[in-house]
Amino acid sequence: MSKSSLQQMKPQDIVVLAKLISINDPDYIQIALAEMLYMSQSEISSSISRSSYAGLLMNKGREVNRKLFFDFIKYGLAVVFPQHPGAIVRGTLTAHSGPPLDMEIVSEEKYVWPYAKGRARGQSIAPLYPTVPKAVILDHYLYELLALMDAVRVGRAREKNLALELLEQRIC
Repeated sequence: MSKSSLQQMKPQDIVVLAKLISINDPDYIQIALAEMLYMSQSEISSSISRSSYAGLLMNKGREVNRKLFFDFIKYGLAVVFPQHPGAIVRGTLTAHSGPPLDMEIVSEEKYVWPYAKGRARGQSIAPLYPTVPKAVILDHYLYELLALMDAVRVGRAREKNLALELLEQRIC
């Protein structure tokens, strides 16, 4: 495998960057980050390396390049990590069905991340990483960021635009 292919972004990198924004601590410890996201320490290390290579992390992987990250979400997230709603399943509400868009948009159509312990039923949306439904239980701010990103990935124009407004306020 070439070095450049090892540096291509993966969906979990978006989750790691969102968590770094959520904790807002440049002195974070990778092991703690791994525990909070239910990822291995090596996955965190690789993710930080890829994000640094892409310019999404600055200062030796200690600070998210917030403007570039927001621009990636706005212009690239739905293209690079697209998602289409699937079967009706039990799970955790996301996109326009989850916070904070659930207060702004009324819809009979519900989207969920599949999760056996979830309390809602709706069309399945694959999370950016399988452990997201567990990780967001511990961090409501992370939950909002990732639900808004899902609205960008799967929403119609109104949902996407509102999600982008709210993400810009939270990220930039």
